[in-house]
Amino acid sequence: MPLSDRWQYPTALLDTTMDQLRTLLAVHEAGTALGAARLLGREQSSVQKQLDTMNRNFGALCGEPLVLKRGRSQNVLFTATGESLAGLARGTLKDWREEVRDCRRRLGSGLVVGSTRYTLGFLLNAVELVTEEFKSRGVELKVEHVRTRDLLERLDAKELDLVCGSVLTTAGRDGRLDGFEVMEWRRGGLSLVTNLDAGELPGPAVPVGELPALPLAVSADGLIPGFLRGWFGSRYRQELHIAAEIDTVQYGLELLSSGVVRGCVLVTQGIGDAVADGRLRTGAGLRTLELTDDIGPELEVLVGVFVRDGERAALDAAHPLNVVWNALAGENARWRRVMRKGKPGR
Repeated sequence: MPLSDRWQYPTALLDTTMDQLRTLLAVHEAGTALGAARLLGREQSSVQKQLDTMNRNFGALCGEPLVLKRGRSQNVLFTATGESLAGLARGTLKDWREEVRDCRRRLGSGLVVGSTRYTLGFLLNAVELVTEEFKSRGVELKVEHVRTRDLLERLDAKELDLVCGSVLTTAGRDGRLDGFEVMEWRRGGLSLVTNLDAGELPGPAVPVGELPALPLAVSADGLIPGFLRGWFGSRYRQELHIAAEIDTVQYGLELLSSGVVRGCVLVTQGIGDAVADGRLRTGAGLRTLELTDDIGPELEVLVGVFVRDGERAALDAAHPLNVVWNALAGENARWRRVMRKGKPGR
């Protein structure tokens, strides 16, 4: 009995491998076989052979080759067919990768967790508690660094299963957190760390409305610019006195400690408290002032653990996601006990 049409495929199509599709995408991104070979860590001859095979096979199937060679040192030219099939290859590989991840996630054989720099200690403490159990169960646990600005997006895209970090939010309900379950560690505003003396900048608090009069070290992205845009609008850089451009808070604190810059750095309350308590070495000799929000909107930093909403409830208690979540809950409780006693955390 002949096979139905839906089970009949051209041999050239069936012989196409996912590795060939990956090669096609690499050539599409790099523009040449040499560039693709560098991206893939392979020999140029291997990449060129795969490209020639696909060009020949799909040229016969579609009536047009995927790429056309041009002069020496010039990028190959993708035809309309090549562009179409490169897009299809990208979607195919993405769908397979996500489905494999979903299967591993559902079965509990693998877990990918992320953390921003300043919450990494909490995460590593929790990971230490579950490492032996996961090793005995054959669970692969991967820890990745994540930038604050990418935290929710990477979680929503299923690149990560759980994230420890901070997000900018408004007081009360924030629609940006819809779709996520949050273990809240703390909420707070910003602090001002400065090397200006009390005569130049009296404390213990500074209103937001006075920021334009102060020399500030400001980063280009992250939580702090989000606050500044909320308070002063998209042209906040024109409204403020930017004494230094910084890429990290750490660098800003070093500038102030060294005296290279005279002014202030905006930090989260948690970092401000660490400077005030002497727990942050780079903040030695600096003062921490409270920043009071006198102009609105009421913005806050929410520090905690984030997972996709409903995912934990759909899994049993022994699933690695729930095991890590519970370990982090224990770390949260431990940290709160330590803070109530007025002692720095470990």
